[in-house]
Formats: sequence, C-alpha cells, structure tokens
Amino acid sequence: MISTRYRKLLAQVAGLLLLGYAICHIAFAKTWVYTPQIHGSITPASVQSWPASTASSEGNLKTEDGDFNANDASSKKKVGSVKFGTDPVYGKNLLIETYQRANATIMTLCREQDLNDILGTIRNLEDRFNKNYHYDWVFLNEVDYSENFKKQVSKFVSGEARFGVIPKEHWSYPDFINQEKARESREKMEEEGIIYGGLESYRHMCRFNSGFFFQHPLMKEYKYYWRVEPHVEFTCDVDYDPFKFMAENDKKYGFTITIHEFVKTIETLWDTTKEFINENKQYLHANNLMKFISNDNGESYNLCHFWSNFEIADMDFWRSQAYTDYFNHLDQSGGFFYERWGDAPVHSIAVSLFLDKNDVHFFRDIGYRHGVYAMCPTEDELYDTNKCFCDKRDDFTFDGYACGDELYHAMGWKKPNH
Repeated sequence: MISTRYRKLLAQVAGLLLLGYAICHIAFAKTWVYTPQIHGSITPASVQSWPASTASSEGNLKTEDGDFNANDASSKKKVGSVKFGTDPVYGKNLLIETYQRANATIMTLCREQDLNDILGTIRNLEDRFNKNYHYDWVFLNEVDYSENFKKQVSKFVSGEARFGVIPKEHWSYPDFINQEKARESREKMEEEGIIYGGLESYRHMCRFNSGFFFQHPLMKEYKYYWRVEPHVEFTCDVDYDPFKFMAENDKKYGFTITIHEFVKTIETLWDTTKEFINENKQYLHANNLMKFISNDNGESYNLCHFWSNFEIADMDFWRSQAYTDYFNHLDQSGGFFYERWGDAPVHSIAVSLFLDKNDVHFFRDIGYRHGVYAMCPTEDELYDTNKCFCDKRDDFTFDGYACGDELYHAMGWKKPNH
C-alpha cells in the first residue's frame, strides 16, 4: 500500500512534468506560426502599385477542419480561411494562419454539356490562384444542374461550389418584345453570317449578363465577382488577392482585354445610349472614360469595349441607380432581341460614362487567353515572377483589332516601349 505522503510526492512530480511539457510545447508552437511569403510589389507603367501579396503557395496548407467564418459562424459565406500545419513532434494540428477574404465570389454561367471544359478551367484557376484563397464559386444555369455535375465540380473547387437556377423572367421574352420581329431579325443576321446572329439563347444570355446576374439570390450575398467562362486559360500565377486589391484601392471594374465590337450587332446601341444621356446628364462622371469609347467626344461610338468574359468588378455599381436606369432604358428599346447587343459593350459604355476613370483597372499582370485572343504580360520581371506560360508575341493589347491605343490615350498612360 502506497502511503499518503508518497502519493502526494508522486502527484507533485507529475504536475511538474506536465507543466514542463506545456511550456516546451508552447515555445515550440511559436516557432511554427506561419508567416506568408511577401513578394516585391509590382508597378506597371502608369498603373497604381500592387499591394504586397498576402499569401503564397507555401501557405496552401489545409486540414479536414475546413474553413472558419471570422465574422459570422451562421453565415453561408466563408469570409475567413483557417489554415493548419502539423506539429512534427506531437503530430497535432496547430493554427498557423487566418486569412480574411473579401466579400467576393468567382462566377460562371454554363450548361451541363460544358462540364469537361469548365473542369479544366477550374483546375487551371485553382492552381494559379484560388488554391491559396479558397473563394466560393457560383455556377448559374437556366435549368438545374444534375447531381453528377455538382459532384464533379465540387471536387475541383477549393472554396464552396454553389449552384443556382436563373429565374424564368430573367431568361425569357419580356411582354414588350414582339417575338415575331425578334425571329425575323435572327434569321436575317444568320443569313448575313453574323456570329451568333441566329441564336435565340445567346440573346437571353447577353440580356441576363447585362442586367440580371447580380440580382440572382446567390450573387446578392457578395459584393465582388470574378467572371470566368468554360475553356479559358489563365497563363500566369496570381500571387495576390485581386478582390482585396479592388477593395483596398477603391476600384470598381477590372479587365484584361479590349477589343472592337461587330458594328452590325449594335447598330442602334449608341443612339439609344445618347437618348438616355440627354435625359439623365446627372449620371455622367466629370472624369469619365469617354475618350475610350468615342473619338469625337460622344457623337459616335468607336466600338471599343472591355471583353467581359473576364471581369473582376464591384456589383454595387451594377446595382446603382445610374446603371439600373440605363439598363432599363436599353431593355425597353428591344435591342437585345431586335439586334444582338452584347453585355460587353453595354458594360463598357456604362463603365466609361458613369465611373471615374480611376475606378477602372487594367489587370495587365494576369495572363489570360480566350480563343485566339490573349493578354500576356510583356514586362520581363513580371513574366518571370508570375511563372507565365504564354508567348509575349501573342499579347493582344496593341493589336490593330484591340483598343489598347484608345485605352492608353484615354487614361493618360505612356505606352510601354516593348
């Protein structure tokens, strides 16, 4: 039988051992706190400085514990990301970083048959960017996705994959449209060989992207979005958070490619726009980008626009009174159906007229390819640092069919020498 005195002595020894263990463990844990790698800031010509990177591929450590919402544990949106590392001695998970994400999502409009193409795009953008940030990804379609589509896509997205159905009223003819007139217009455009001229669904898509995607119940939960389409390629690492960049620098609209529109698809768009401006001059910003979209101070449209298959933007602008009134005016004219107005020129005209030009940002460090058109960073340091995999000679910025010259002139930027 162990005496009471001896038991007390054993308890004291055990307590000292546990205290020593705890002190050593805490000291070791402090040496394991994660510090993100900070890359040097990049300052493209005539563009505001980039913020220092807040995460890197070295910080891409995940755990089965998942993500943590730093603001509201009951919210569906995950605005904070908790990352863990494994203590190499004790094998325990230690909290090593909490990253506060912007209120933002990646957004894709695609159909069931686009599954293979969108999986390739998701994998590409996750590898180049989102594996370090775990932003949500919203997928929208005019009909519900199959369970197989949802399962396959969810496996590839590091954040939460969310799936929504577009309301019928946002993907159908409004009452004021003469559907017979719309059909005749499609047939005529198809005969003339105008790209997508005969497609009814394309017109619903352009109208939805122009005036309704930011009203979808899922999208209403977010402020910023990054529009991504199937079968596009991101050719450079994105080692900072573009959403945070937009928020911290008060940017409203970001793009990578400028291009001219097909004039036969928008024959009355500018006249309809001028009607609106004449009645709503209060919406014109004094420091606007009129020179980007017009060579004669607004008398005519030069067809320049930001290619909207890549957009990083603040949806509060689309939700503003100015844009709401502008879209409603365009919609009532019937041009989305009687012609073939695209969301790209509609967005671009609104951005160029209603925003301060300093609210617009050229993401010239994000390598991007859509079909035959590409934005490839031409600065050597930027190209090398971001591990770009594109041919600089393919950069479309100052191609004759692009609008780089108009953009740089309107912004007051100096064109690069290379």
